[in-house]
Amino acid sequence: MNSYLLPLLAVIIGIVVALLTKKQKSIYTKLLLSFSGAFLLALTFFDLLPEVYEHIDAKLTGLYIMCGILLQIILEFFSKGAEHGHVHIHKEDTEFPWLLFISLCIHSFLEGFPIHQHNDMVYGVLIHKIPIAILITTFLLKSSYNKVQIIGFLIVFAAMTPLGTFISNHSSFTANYIDVINAVVIGIFLHISTTILFESGEGHKFNLSKLVAIILGISIAYMI
Repeated sequence: MNSYLLPLLAVIIGIVVALLTKKQKSIYTKLLLSFSGAFLLALTFFDLLPEVYEHIDAKLTGLYIMCGILLQIILEFFSKGAEHGHVHIHKEDTEFPWLLFISLCIHSFLEGFPIHQHNDMVYGVLIHKIPIAILITTFLLKSSYNKVQIIGFLIVFAAMTPLGTFISNHSSFTANYIDVINAVVIGIFLHISTTILFESGEGHKFNLSKLVAIILGISIAYMI
């Protein structure tokens, strides 16, 4: 049951934090984003990657992972990088952001599949979704979209990861291809987490707080 509830809880927490702070991007959100990137990347290496390589030919696994990276690059062409914290606010826009919405939903749907076999991955998705939900909610609150559109966006976005997990648990078709799907999702996770960790900071300065957040993320992932 946690595999369904925790991703939902992550979005709810993100919405509540955004409503309480009403800030676009605080230092704490940035640090949480760094922690989540390190945590998700570490869990991918510790848990998900070895399992996939055990069931699929090594070269094919690499191919599927590269397909996942390419898929995420394509999704980010439409979402503009919202999956790793880049959400741009244009208050003059009143038309619903369908491309952002669809690309985020596809990303969220796919990240639900590895939770089927890897209970620890649900914690990686949980931590990953909280800062993203904060930033997405803040973006929507500062936009000119009406309340029905905002609520609908957040409800569907919150439901997509549990939906992916449900389908992976109950579909015979996905059961036959779960390792392939997981390999593709690994590529998505690798692209998202490394982008969070390795994109340039302000002025390329050494950031001790970010480094500590990254080390904590890796350490906690290793211990669970």
